[in-house]
Amino acid sequence: MAVILDGNRRWAKKALAASEVGHHIGADAVENLLDWCEELDIKIITLYVLSTENLARADKELDYLFDLIHQRLEKLYNDPRIHKNKMRVKAIGRTELLPDFINDVLNRLDETTKNYDRHYLNIAIAYGGQMELVDAVKKIAAKVRDGTLEINDINKETVESNLYTAHLPQSSPDLILRTSGEQRMSGFLLWQGAYSELIFMDILWPEFRKIDLLRAIRTFQKRNRRIGK
Repeated sequence: MAVILDGNRRWAKKALAASEVGHHIGADAVENLLDWCEELDIKIITLYVLSTENLARADKELDYLFDLIHQRLEKLYNDPRIHKNKMRVKAIGRTELLPDFINDVLNRLDETTKNYDRHYLNIAIAYGGQMELVDAVKKIAAKVRDGTLEINDINKETVESNLYTAHLPQSSPDLILRTSGEQRMSGFLLWQGAYSELIFMDILWPEFRKIDLLRAIRTFQKRNRRIGK
């Protein structure tokens, strides 16, 4: 399952609060989501936390976001459940664009969970689907240049093995959920989501409840996934 966490700022505006309040409540909703996914034994979760386009926001808002993300990542790092559940935690995106203090905790999470394979939590941060494909093309081109890969041997598996999600046992999420009422992918998992079931919900992310997750799963279960057949 993959989730586009959308609507923090609109929730704050509706609540006549500062945008920082919306981000804070949205971060609480993420922690609730992870608790519910643990209860439901959902094996792979990918969260769209921050896009490359978001990095163009005003410095004051970005500084708050970076501090908030850092705090919640440190909390995750110290959560014993990632070890109990054997959860691999990995950032996907152009993390070199992020501050060093965020990369520090992301690297520690990656290192301490790199051998886990029972559950997976992917944090899409400084992420853009088009940039992911560009990076994959560059990796493949380098292999062709070095003579380790023949052009005629490039296939679907070659591309998938060079994406940010190459570490996953299943790179394509069964379900992609987006809150806030927007009905677009916004560059999220462009390759991986080719055959994913898409569910768009009108609620804003800070309002997301367990019943909303269950409703999305129920909707998914009712769909006939033919995948071109």
